[in-house]
Amino acid sequence: MNDREHASDISSHYNAIAHIWDEELKDSSYGTEALRRAIQICGIEKKKRTALDIGCGSGGRLIRLMESHAFQVTGLDCSSAMLDIAHRHHPAATFIHADITEWNTSERFDLIIAWDSIFHVAFDKQELVLTKLMSMLKNDGVLLYTIGDEIGEHISEWHERPFYYSSLGIEENIKILQQHACRLRHLELDQFPLKHCMIIAKRDNNQ
Repeated sequence: MNDREHASDISSHYNAIAHIWDEELKDSSYGTEALRRAIQICGIEKKKRTALDIGCGSGGRLIRLMESHAFQVTGLDCSSAMLDIAHRHHPAATFIHADITEWNTSERFDLIIAWDSIFHVAFDKQELVLTKLMSMLKNDGVLLYTIGDEIGEHISEWHERPFYYSSLGIEENIKILQQHACRLRHLELDQFPLKHCMIIAKRDNNQ
């Protein structure tokens, strides 16, 4: 296995650090401001609405926030160890052990979030995954996700493990959203000067 293949073995890396991850983020509010904005864009609360959390990890703050706004949450993650913890944190949620590049569903969601998750997807599968997420939105559904602001791929070490990252960049992401009838509602370099970009888009209800 070469360095890139090792860094791309995301499920193994997150399995190894699942309890560390959960402990580090248990009192965090990271990402909640962006999620509140996305929920606001979703509009008036309905009795039943659904949310999909891609790369949900061990759960926590983001799932709690969605559940507090009457969303029935489905979480998807490639790490079985993360999902074991998530099940304990959120007994009312549904969890799926799968890789988003391979997973499909006929269900459509009012809200889909991919907070710091799909930037681990291989560069040549980025467009495929973004297109897939948009196809899973209901009409007027909202998508919240994060990317690196520049095109390219790299490996960074975290908790003594190499993690792979890639991005199509801001311009290409906007182009793909527009091609699939998703209107850009908010874009922010929310951790400047870090190259971290948060995007919220909404699916056109005429599509």
